[in-house]
Amino acid sequence: MRPWHLGNTTVRSPFRLRDGLIALAGSSLLGNVKGHENESGFAWLLHDAGVVALDRTPGDDVSDLGRKWRSAMTQLGFIVPELSPRDATLSQAWIGEPFTLTANGRRLIAADPVPAMQECFLRSLAAYRIPSVLETGYRVESFSPLKYTLSIMLELERRVGESYLAFIEIATIVQLTSTEDDLSETCDRILQLRRDRDASATKRRFDSEAYEVAGLASGHQPGTFRDYADLNIRYLKATGVVQSRGRGITVVPEKHLLVSQLVDEGFQVLDTEAYLQTLCAGATLPTDNKNSAKLVLDDLLQKVRDRGIQFDVAGRPVEEAADIAVVRYELEELISEDKEIAFAASQVDAVEEISAYLKLIAERGTSAQLSSGDSISVPRSEAPAYFEWALWRAFLAMNSLVNKPYESRRFKIDQDFLPICCAPGGGPDLIFEFDEFVIVVEVTLTESSRQEAAEGEPVRRHVADIARDNSLRGSGKTVYGLFLANKIDSNTAETFRIGVWYLQDDSRTQLDIVPLQLSSFRQFFDSSFERGAVGHLALRDALEKSISARETDGGAPAWKSDVDEIVRTIVI
Repeated sequence: MRPWHLGNTTVRSPFRLRDGLIALAGSSLLGNVKGHENESGFAWLLHDAGVVALDRTPGDDVSDLGRKWRSAMTQLGFIVPELSPRDATLSQAWIGEPFTLTANGRRLIAADPVPAMQECFLRSLAAYRIPSVLETGYRVESFSPLKYTLSIMLELERRVGESYLAFIEIATIVQLTSTEDDLSETCDRILQLRRDRDASATKRRFDSEAYEVAGLASGHQPGTFRDYADLNIRYLKATGVVQSRGRGITVVPEKHLLVSQLVDEGFQVLDTEAYLQTLCAGATLPTDNKNSAKLVLDDLLQKVRDRGIQFDVAGRPVEEAADIAVVRYELEELISEDKEIAFAASQVDAVEEISAYLKLIAERGTSAQLSSGDSISVPRSEAPAYFEWALWRAFLAMNSLVNKPYESRRFKIDQDFLPICCAPGGGPDLIFEFDEFVIVVEVTLTESSRQEAAEGEPVRRHVADIARDNSLRGSGKTVYGLFLANKIDSNTAETFRIGVWYLQDDSRTQLDIVPLQLSSFRQFFDSSFERGAVGHLALRDALEKSISARETDGGAPAWKSDVDEIVRTIVI
């Protein structure tokens, strides 16, 4: 059997798919993304929205990328697929006008809290089947890859006490099997692979041989199994019901009952019409039934109480499934915040990993290995989000924040505390409040003269807004701006060196914004932990010295150099 994969190999990040859907929905291309010109226009639309980064000249034919993104959206039921007119058994009327938003697509765009977004992906993948009229070429009976994988995880849990699936187990066994294979025998193979690997003297050699064997059996290159397993894990995690454990996955404890309900539903055979309608609407979930939803709610309430979190459901409407969903999202958010506080406290022990991520971003790398042997990666298309995320973790590691970790970031994270998008516009990327001062952090990967045009006004406005809010609250705290990029353009530095902002009443205010290269910040970060410095106080000293140096005769170029030198040497 050829290895199966969820979603589309072109769109490796499910939540980028949502960003692309939002861009499409707000454009004139909605319902009209067919043909070279429109497909190319779609690709450039995604580029302009920051969803993809095209390294081609505007006007170039990039229709291939537009077609692939359109295919990803249709295969997952977020826009209406166009059915082949050559097949007389198919009727476009079953599902609506081609390339318009489906019900689940509209639901995904409207979703705001991360659990609501994840539920849209869960509805999509619970409906998703291979092979289908939209995805042919698999010589197996139609099955649900999501429910199949979850059933394996629950069976493993029954046998060995945990639902964990290792990366290599997904790569060489799970994605090469289906419901045509006996579930018990598949789990036998997984556990045997696990025992053999544990007994091997050289894990790396064992893994390489396992991939080669799988390749010989299915006629595919060993790298294909790794690529598909990575993709499958990303889409499985997007549903919110599984989370990472090392390179593998396990069922999210708070979602265990829902996963059991999904698997217990079994697999219903659907004809083509019913399948397309279900895919576009999004599958019904057990939580759509008020009795099942009530069971999930009660389970969540108990887990919240077990964490010592106070939550009173009395007086809340919980008679209908939709009302229960609102309360359920709140509970999931409370549990997530509680986990995030623990995650924040652990960052002081993750300095090496944080520094490695900062280095990857500064050097535009994609992967690195830590001293522990663990690997980390920064997906190229997600580098801006990882930039914000790595900086957030660096400040968490300083372990001195007054505001909560989830109050200090404006980007969203998943159940593994990984970023799913960049911070939205209309405010700063990060806000770190300490006992006596506040640091507003803005980041960009833009390096050319466009940097000043894109960042000069918003960064000053955001810092001014935070400074005004602090003044109105009477906090008396100094507000600093810290602007980070791989390379600081001199025009950007000059804008921040002058640092003037006029309020709506035309009163003039002086802003303290320091532009800094990421490599210099990383050196400061490493040095502060090596020397046992109090990181946030050392950084404040560096910012103060940098602000004092901005009246240099050499203007912005000289000030940039001074700032880098000050920050690099402040704790040495």
